[in-house]
Amino acid sequence: MLSEFKQFIARGNVIDLAIAVIIGAAFGAIVKTFTDGIVMPVVGLLTGGIDFKSKVFNLGAMPVDTPEQIAAATAAKQPLILYGQLINDIIVFLIVAFVMFLLAKYVVKLVKGLEAEPAPPTAEETLLGEIRDILKAKN
Repeated sequence: MLSEFKQFIARGNVIDLAIAVIIGAAFGAIVKTFTDGIVMPVVGLLTGGIDFKSKVFNLGAMPVDTPEQIAAATAAKQPLILYGQLINDIIVFLIVAFVMFLLAKYVVKLVKGLEAEPAPPTAEETLLGEIRDILKAKN
């Protein structure tokens, strides 16, 4: 059983998946920084300075006028609908989806470029093909 597990782990697909998960986590941090540090300030500027993270529907008793109050209300388990965070998460998703689209498009183009013309048949393959054709002609 241990040897089967070693074979399973040593398969290329499992290793590729592990690498993809690690790269995906690092990519997620980059996208979060890109979104929070570049995209959202521009969106805020275009929308008149709106900070989406501070957009909540307060269903509790605690005030939630500042980011600190929102954090305190969240920590106190006050009922809040964080629709601004949802908007941020949708923007992050769209960025990741777009980058993945571009990456997939590039990989498909790269793979097509790497696909070489089939190698010419060897002498043995040519001889076998001739034998096959002769046998077909006799039938």
